[in-house]
Amino acid sequence: MKLATLRTDGTTKAVRLDGDVLVDLGFPDVGTLLAQDDWAERAAAPADGATTYPAEGADLAPVVPQPSKVVCVGLNYRNHIQEMGRDLPEHPTLFAKFADSLIGAGDDIVRPEETDQFDWEVELAVVVGKQVRRAKGEQAEQAIAGFTVLNDITTRDWQFRTREWLQGKTWDSTTPVGPYLVTPDELPGGVRPALDVKLTVDGEVMQSDNTGDLLFDPVALVEYVSTIIRLNPGDIIATGTPGGVGHARKPARYLLGGETVVTEVQGIGRLENKVVKEKQA
Repeated sequence: MKLATLRTDGTTKAVRLDGDVLVDLGFPDVGTLLAQDDWAERAAAPADGATTYPAEGADLAPVVPQPSKVVCVGLNYRNHIQEMGRDLPEHPTLFAKFADSLIGAGDDIVRPEETDQFDWEVELAVVVGKQVRRAKGEQAEQAIAGFTVLNDITTRDWQFRTREWLQGKTWDSTTPVGPYLVTPDELPGGVRPALDVKLTVDGEVMQSDNTGDLLFDPVALVEYVSTIIRLNPGDIIATGTPGGVGHARKPARYLLGGETVVTEVQGIGRLENKVVKEKQA
């Protein structure tokens, strides 16, 4: 299945993609749907009598608009670790984002005036489908509702002000996530998918890799993160970015405003976002 959160008539709806239409599932968003123990059965229910909307041109919100947590993984592709001049880590490098940083699949990325080093990062993101703590093996696999696309836009100058990365990673209205949650049964590799990822800026390919290069795969990340804190339905784990970020280029390249950034993951979809300069109140 492919699930999304649709904006319509001043509200949002959890929907399922059926061909060229979006079927209303009767919940206000995908996060609320996932909070149901039988969410998969509800999401797969026949569309008889349900309201439908055209998929083309749909205004999609972040696939989970208000996750209880967004956990991100740094330095998880071998080639990106090498381009940043670091050794392969023994454990995942974790940081967090807040829900206010999330935007929809076609929304503008707001570039804050306080940064001169605004960078891109294509990522495969895990969406959690059930509450787990200290999940292992099959329990961790079953906790994965599906996957989505995330662009971990980063203000590098703020990220590296200190050894802690949070302040560079969670700026308001900078992180597109979507367009769909795609269930593992639709993807090669299932809960450990091997998918091509790509990011372009104004049509120029900046990042291109495959999630098979991940050092810590999605199941391992669910196990690790849930050891520290419980994972709730709708929580997101961003699995890290491959090589090709602007900060590691020589000379470095950053987003200045006006660019169109397209972030794609095979079998899941694409984010297409224009970078706009923030307007101060």
